[in-house]
Amino acid sequence: MSVHEPVSGFGVAVVREDGKWRCSSLELATLSELDAAITALRKIRSTGALFGMLNVDDEFFVLLRPSPGGVSLLLSDAAAALDYDIAADVLDLLRVEPPDDEDDGLWPEGDLAILADLGLPDGELQVIVDEVDLYPDEQLQMIAQRCGFSTEFAALVDRVQQ
Repeated sequence: MSVHEPVSGFGVAVVREDGKWRCSSLELATLSELDAAITALRKIRSTGALFGMLNVDDEFFVLLRPSPGGVSLLLSDAAAALDYDIAADVLDLLRVEPPDDEDDGLWPEGDLAILADLGLPDGELQVIVDEVDLYPDEQLQMIAQRCGFSTEFAALVDRVQQ
């Protein structure tokens, strides 16, 4: 899928500041271009934790967490890199070879401990990613629930999807 084809889904910027969670929507361009997503997150001023959640075409999700030294990334399905530029860009940034066409397994690539300091240990995130019967928005809702911002997340997603 080229960058110019429209991609559906949603992007959410999540901020935890002064013990409170805040979710805001990211532009649709962030779903097809990793640089756009990273740039959009870096523009958000926060003294607390900041990360992004992208649901791309209801096929896979990306978690991104900018830091002064770069960006931590988690791609829920490495095979998505065969069809989506943003997934290929994630693997490229992680310096991971994309899977070949014969690989039909589903596996995550990146930092499973990306949200460990926010209440979601890597083992629990692995369990959520491994729930192949769930759509990415449901997996992201589980992540929001485990970290403690499911109400804010669900309210934003409901607004975005109307």
